[in-house]
Amino acid sequence: MVKLSVVIITFNEERNIGRCIDSVKDIADDILILDSYSTDKTEEIAKAKGARFVQHVFDGHIEQKNRAISLALYPYILSLDADEALDDVLKSEIIKVKKNWTHDGYEMNRLTNYCGKWIKHSGWYPDTKLRLWDSRKGRWTGINPHDKYEMDSNATITKLKGNILHYSYYTIHDHIKQVNYFTEIAANAYYQKGKKSSLPKILLSPVIKFIRDYFLKLGILDGYYGLIICIISSHATFIKYVKLKQLWDKQS
Repeated sequence: MVKLSVVIITFNEERNIGRCIDSVKDIADDILILDSYSTDKTEEIAKAKGARFVQHVFDGHIEQKNRAISLALYPYILSLDADEALDDVLKSEIIKVKKNWTHDGYEMNRLTNYCGKWIKHSGWYPDTKLRLWDSRKGRWTGINPHDKYEMDSNATITKLKGNILHYSYYTIHDHIKQVNYFTEIAANAYYQKGKKSSLPKILLSPVIKFIRDYFLKLGILDGYYGLIICIISSHATFIKYVKLKQLWDKQS
């Protein structure tokens, strides 16, 4: 049976970290928390539950997640966010994988809880994630804050049953606050890569985003919160391109 390291990056996650650790303690041989100097009880809770706790200044989601892998005790990695947990089906699947590791990477669905409701449409489900892998066969890439794990071209990947349970936003205020934070990071990342915005993109991209998520991705079936999610998501697209345009305008 392979030994598995679970790695989690945190910053002020006292509300979530205990649930996350509890969901993996039966499958993990090593639980590493890489923290960005939390000021709440994250450290106290993590240590009380037996996790290794390391701190480093946050320099980007991609950078921090790759750093966490480098600190893991074992090359076989399960990477989770602090607001995530494993359901029982997925835990059973991972135990089977540990006993018979046949692929380089394993994907799984992520089911999000929004203000107490599980969202099964709206472009938020199945939200397949690659989170279990042999770290010698890949690395975190992408554009902050939208990181993704990229396996080597010859790596083999399969999908597991079950879900990562994502406890994303407890209130609509949390969602809007996060949108402002993420759009700031995304706009700056796009700017650094030379990507540009324009008035047509600012006006049309949010509309396309809403139509896709609410109608084509069946957000309408998620009821009231489906509507809220799709509106806020389209607004986030609008804000991201407005902020990007502002960055370029400052240089002109």
